[in-house]
Amino acid sequence: MTDLLAEVLEAHGGAARWQRLRTVTATIVSDGELFAAKGLPQDLQPRRMTVALHDEHASVLPFGAADQRTDFTPGRIAIERADGTVVAERLAPRTAFAGHALETPWDPLDRAYFNGYALWTYLTTPFFTLMPGMRVAEADPWDESPTERWRCLRVTFPEDIASHSTVQHFYFGEDRLLRRHDYHVDIAGGFAAAQYVHDIREADGIRFPTRRRAYLRRPDGRPDHDHLMVSIDLSDLRYV
Repeated sequence: MTDLLAEVLEAHGGAARWQRLRTVTATIVSDGELFAAKGLPQDLQPRRMTVALHDEHASVLPFGAADQRTDFTPGRIAIERADGTVVAERLAPRTAFAGHALETPWDPLDRAYFNGYALWTYLTTPFFTLMPGMRVAEADPWDESPTERWRCLRVTFPEDIASHSTVQHFYFGEDRLLRRHDYHVDIAGGFAAAQYVHDIREADGIRFPTRRRAYLRRPDGRPDHDHLMVSIDLSDLRYV
């Protein structure tokens, strides 16, 4: 473990506390250009997200209908009714995105898969770095302004974890709290994103951002504020 990673984990609540927890639930409201580009414009209805902390499993309720939820793991995505009846299912869901560009339409299972892995990543940052197979190294810092430099962790994800891209970069302020998250959205043509996070709160001893704004990332690394691809507001987080 790098010295920077140790400081980051402690700033966000500490590895010992995290290991005692098992799941997190959160109310989410999401929007952005990506969903419209995929032919699935997002409504602003609050939804309840449940994420496992030590294996990649997530679910959101409601999804598509009041009595429906998603069930996500890297190897399977499903839409289910409250009684467990499967409405739709896809195994090896990543393979369905072969050849996709940014404008390629998504079906509901595509949307559910994206939602599952993305929110799992966000709601377990930075503690997912403790999982087997994660490779973490300090990378070049980012100068957000002439007076603000953020240190960077480069994370290489193992093949059995689904996420935006294999290599992602996470930037932290002097307090070692997350400020920005850079990645490529491989399942949507690989576009580059710069996601800024705001409004850090604490729940059950874990500190987390409650607002996320992902912009197209320009070749110089700066965000293109004319293209807000995804926005996520989180509230009522509960860790158990």
